[in-house]
Amino acid sequence: MRWISRRLLSPVLLLLVLMPAAAVSAEEPKSLIPMGHSIGIHLDLGRVMVTDDVMVGSGNWLRAGDFVKTIDGNTVAGTDSLLKLAGKMPDGSEADLTVDRDGEPVTVQAGKKELENLPAFIRERTEGVGTLSYIDPKTGEYGALGHQIVDRALDGPPPFTGGSIHLAEVEHIRKSEPGVPGYKISSVESGTKLLGNIRENDVYGIFGKWTSSLTGAFPEPLELMRSDEVREGDAEIYTTVEGVTIEKFSIRITSAGKDSEAFRFTVTDRRLIEKTGGILQGMSGSPIIQDGRFAGVVTHMFVEEPMKGAGLPVVEMTKKKP
Repeated sequence: MRWISRRLLSPVLLLLVLMPAAAVSAEEPKSLIPMGHSIGIHLDLGRVMVTDDVMVGSGNWLRAGDFVKTIDGNTVAGTDSLLKLAGKMPDGSEADLTVDRDGEPVTVQAGKKELENLPAFIRERTEGVGTLSYIDPKTGEYGALGHQIVDRALDGPPPFTGGSIHLAEVEHIRKSEPGVPGYKISSVESGTKLLGNIRENDVYGIFGKWTSSLTGAFPEPLELMRSDEVREGDAEIYTTVEGVTIEKFSIRITSAGKDSEAFRFTVTDRRLIEKTGGILQGMSGSPIIQDGRFAGVVTHMFVEEPMKGAGLPVVEMTKKKP
């Protein structure tokens, strides 16, 4: 099945929040391969989740973030099983629908017609688009996004039973404008162009085992910069804004230093500005290179000033969490 997405997978369109720096561990990698591909991301929830508030009976509502468990005591394993159980109900009848709401079981009366229309308001996976950050050639693991996946229906990280990343092709760009974040429209053939699995969804990104021979922005690993080595001045980001081609664009780091592990930058590349308006959704995880070394990844944009963004030092990202 072919799917198209324009989401970034995290409500990170916020002003930069500075966080205290952490010491660099001796066990951290010394070098990584910067990537820059646009990737489609699948997180399998392992159950049926309600995406929006929806009425399922007279005065009875399901809430965004509910997980459907049973219909009249029969387990709901997925959308197909939900429809099969609803189809067995007599016309005009109601059933006891049990859901997990904020960790507590809740029973809601739901009509047959409402249950048959429920697929428009449920899903079994979280999907979206981001950018592949790096490959660790020593461990065979990858890192992407530079921030945690947050599901809007849950307003938090989704519980998941497994996941995968796939090479995505950027088909169209909706440019960012002040106050209106832009986005990538990307597509991928589900089940093809598999790049790796998803084992962790942590504060600093998604991580898993790399299973592809796809090459990145650089053929060999680059030395990593420590957080306190990132300096104000010129740098480059590597990202994909058309097709599957990784391109280099110029930026200027405007705020960096020992007092914060995050840094700020401004897009200076006229070609990128004309193409995207600056930073847009789907660029999270794009590698940032300074002085020939791997400095960090793109994580945030400033909504009112889309040519300005924020980055996370890659040595911090490898820690997976503060």
